[in-house]
Amino acid sequence: MKRDIFDQISPLDHRYYKSNQELMDKVSSYFSENAAVHYQLRVETALAQGLEEAGICPIGTAAEIEKACAAINPDAVYQEEERTHHNIRALTNCIAQRVSESVRPYIHLTATSVDILDTANALRFRDAYHELLRPMLLALEQELIDLARREKDTVQIGRTHGQHAVPITFGFAVAEYVARLGERITYLDHGVAQLKGKMAGAVGAYNASALIIDNPEAFEKNVLAKLGLQPATHSTQIVAPEFLLDYLHGIVSAFGVLANLADDFRNLQRSEIAEISEAFSATQVGSSTMPHKRNPWNFEHIKSLWKSFAPRIMTAYMDQISEHQRDLTNSASGRFAPELVTGFILALDRTTRVLRKMTVDSDQMRANAQQSSERFVAEPLYICLAAAGHPNAHEAVRKMTLEADQKGQSLKEIVQQEPTLTKYLGTISKRGSDALENPLDYLGIASQKTETVCACWEEQLYHRN
Repeated sequence: MKRDIFDQISPLDHRYYKSNQELMDKVSSYFSENAAVHYQLRVETALAQGLEEAGICPIGTAAEIEKACAAINPDAVYQEEERTHHNIRALTNCIAQRVSESVRPYIHLTATSVDILDTANALRFRDAYHELLRPMLLALEQELIDLARREKDTVQIGRTHGQHAVPITFGFAVAEYVARLGERITYLDHGVAQLKGKMAGAVGAYNASALIIDNPEAFEKNVLAKLGLQPATHSTQIVAPEFLLDYLHGIVSAFGVLANLADDFRNLQRSEIAEISEAFSATQVGSSTMPHKRNPWNFEHIKSLWKSFAPRIMTAYMDQISEHQRDLTNSASGRFAPELVTGFILALDRTTRVLRKMTVDSDQMRANAQQSSERFVAEPLYICLAAAGHPNAHEAVRKMTLEADQKGQSLKEIVQQEPTLTKYLGTISKRGSDALENPLDYLGIASQKTETVCACWEEQLYHRN
């Protein structure tokens, strides 16, 4: 009997699958149990091909095993596991049931279970990255680049410690995430390239394969090459856990970039800020009791996903520890690693979709910056006075800002009333004078830097061969 989707326990299997079936079907092709068994069978097939090429089994053996593997489904493996209480022996028994008696001795020959499991895991995490995750990352990166360039001249107040600082442009603020996400993509590229497989036997010393194969290391390399993988310089019964750990660390750190962006963009939608807004459909409801509400729920949801999945990296770190050549303390915990990647994929998809429909209120951004223009002019004033030779410019300007607050006057008015500044103000450069006269133009090289950052990551991620 097919189980009702709403009888599933994990939100991944009902709420998220139901709301985005196309994406979840793609994820399932790498991280479902169907996919896990499929990838394990791919490794068993490659092993058979390697044995045949090494002259260990008759010609045609690998083809027969490959055909049998194509006919196996997870249900059959799980039924067999009820009898064997061992997942890989159940898998190999299912293969044996579908081949001739003469081929059966060569199934899984020289391998231990984790040769199959760890190699299959490396395969599916690698394929998921190259075929699904990386294209999604590049799509989001391009969305950020386009937004940054579009808004590179849009004046926005910079904020530090939740307070108005000095002006930037909104494009410059977005360029931060262009750079941070670009760095994470290159980190993940490296991490994925380092995923390793193994075909080294029960303790990694090639005990079994060395009995029948003259060069077991060359044999291992040949089998793994068929799958596009390489062996590590040393394995025990397991592949060294750091390879997958680095991959998962890259996922979690990229997830943090999305969460930070989501938090920033959620705050920019506060009623008293109101500089950007998420799309809100005609039938959408913001509150069950307040009909007027339009909440930044998408960005909040992205941060919430990060809160749920990011702590799982600690489990991956704990899975570094395996006693001697191997224990089984990662057998349960390791099964949940695909969920971490799945959670990131869901957040990545949502971030891209919400950015595509987000609106920017440039007038409100400028108005918010204008509110503080009489205060942040203190920085260019201090810099200009110091450059003109004032012996204690910062302290002088600090005191004048306090005086302006006390008297309810602008800083400019206080400066005009201070005769000791005349000789310094007379030597200020044109750039300095412009900044003092037009504080909203005090933007440094925000616009140029935005373009530099965008061009840099376009070159690195899209244009290099």
